[in-house]
Amino acid sequence: MKTAIHPKYNTIKVSCNCGETWESGSTVKEIKLDICSACHPFYTGTQRLIDTAGRVDKFRKRYANNVVK
Repeated sequence: MKTAIHPKYNTIKVSCNCGETWESGSTVKEIKLDICSACHPFYTGTQRLIDTAGRVDKFRKRYANNVVK
């Protein structure tokens, strides 16, 4: 087997946009998440619309004139 070909496995900090942080193991130095189990609607029981860069508004504006009667 070849030696020194595998990346280093370190203890890292994982952080979410909601502020939740924890330690895990990975080959990357840091992981940043958009959503985790502390703020995900399935686990919290709350509904939250995540609109990234106004996608819903862009869709409504694009198809506003295409109303089927």
